[in-house]
Amino acid sequence: MSPSAPDKTPRGIRLAAFDVDGVFTDGRLWLSDAGVESKAFCTQDGYGIKALIRAGIAVAVISGRDSEAVRIRMRELGVPYLLQRVDDKVAAFEALLGKLGLAAAQCAYAGDDVPDLPLLRRVGFAVAVANAVDEVKAACDYVTRARGGEGAVREVCDLILRAAAGGREGP
Repeated sequence: MSPSAPDKTPRGIRLAAFDVDGVFTDGRLWLSDAGVESKAFCTQDGYGIKALIRAGIAVAVISGRDSEAVRIRMRELGVPYLLQRVDDKVAAFEALLGKLGLAAAQCAYAGDDVPDLPLLRRVGFAVAVANAVDEVKAACDYVTRARGGEGAVREVCDLILRAAAGGREGP
């Protein structure tokens, strides 16, 4: 559970999946008086996502909420699998695995809160961001140094890419 030395390495990861609120963002929801939602995304996280895709690692976002801001950002990044308004993240994940022909052991997932626990317990490499609740941190193989919305996604991407490159530095 240490950010400097994961309990196990994310070797062989072929799909990296992420929650949104609290992982790609700091977890706050910005709503205007007109009910328009805004989110802030870290550009360094975006570079990490693009690096995973360039390396041939599939990327998915699985969120319980539906957000146009997320739809726009993920389209900008080229994320091919965006699953929003998902009540059962494990079922959505299993359907994606079937589509991709992957085993859960070949997948990583990063989350921050209790609704992420069933999926975190299902994947081969479970990640909690630094601002995750304690119960999530305890269930994960790795806890990031960075908080959600502040480079945590990039940290996960770099960790997966280093493992794919046999431990060499750099994405």
